[in-house]
Amino acid sequence: MKQLILIFTISIFIISCSSEDENNSDADNLRLYKTQVKELNEKISDIEQANNDKEYSGIKIPVKLESLSLRPFSHNFTAVGELESINDAFISPEINGQITSVYVSEGQYVQKGQLLAKLNTVIIETNIQEIESQLSLAKTIYEKQSSLWEKNIGSERQYLEAKNSFENLQNKLSTLKAQYDLAIIKSPINGIVEEIFHKKGELATPGMQLMQIVNIDELYVTVKLSEAYLPIIKKGDIVTISFPAYPGLEYRKPVYRTGNVINKQDRTFIVQIKIANKNGKLKPHLQANVNINDYNIDNVIVLPTILIKEDMTGSFIYIVETANGKSIATKKYIKTGISYKDKTEILDGLSTGDMIITDGYSNVSNGSVVNVIQ
Repeated sequence: MKQLILIFTISIFIISCSSEDENNSDADNLRLYKTQVKELNEKISDIEQANNDKEYSGIKIPVKLESLSLRPFSHNFTAVGELESINDAFISPEINGQITSVYVSEGQYVQKGQLLAKLNTVIIETNIQEIESQLSLAKTIYEKQSSLWEKNIGSERQYLEAKNSFENLQNKLSTLKAQYDLAIIKSPINGIVEEIFHKKGELATPGMQLMQIVNIDELYVTVKLSEAYLPIIKKGDIVTISFPAYPGLEYRKPVYRTGNVINKQDRTFIVQIKIANKNGKLKPHLQANVNINDYNIDNVIVLPTILIKEDMTGSFIYIVETANGKSIATKKYIKTGISYKDKTEILDGLSTGDMIITDGYSNVSNGSVVNVIQ
């Protein structure tokens, strides 16, 4: 019977819609349809109520209730990022030369300043020896000419030539020693030799990567966020970091920094969080999930999302009201806000103290007589 009445009322609605003046504007039609929908919903509600009253046989639908109160509500979202090493060095020579020695192996821990490799220095060493011999002679000549010049013996030209020769050889020796130092390759950081790209006997050139050294004692978690979050996320905000590779491992850390530039291609900015990694469990480029809070409110009505239903008018739930000594299920339209973790914020339509149906809500309709159980 209830279905026949509902079909009849919907048919009336369709006929009345089709008979509207075709010259009406879309806005006029929209207002008209909304009015008709509202009237139809009211009629349906009245019919349901009448049927419930008429059909009520003393059997009440069992339901459980909950009294509404204000509570805090928050919303988080998860961004996917990855770990990056803070200290990561690709070692390259600054001069040409054949690699004569590699003093470390992959996986080895090295300290800052430790010898890593050496290039062929035979020519440089030979040149240094020659210059040192010449410098010794030039120094002797310069000292004698200087002594004579102080006694006003000899010409100024002889003195200046001796001085210039001595100083030029000193500069050449300094240059050769600097070149020799460049052939001795040392680690710029503390870390682990991750990979060695070239072996003993190969020719090295400036800019060519010989090896990679990584320090993983401290890492960055780096995520990219939409520019829409720029006003929300700031340095110092606490976030929760987890790793798909390590279920159950979580860190709560403050945001270390937010980027100062928006990427033009994808309209994102960088957010970084520092993590200590003394045991070396975490690795660079490991995927990380960062849970970030972006909304908080202290006092609001919150409902389990599963309780909220929809019809042509909007979202609604069932509350229980008392009429003529009976507990009646009543449809209550609501305005919803943000949803998170099976909870939904309610912006309008409900008040504290309202008794909502939390169990048995699928068995009732507007006007059903219910039996409240504890």
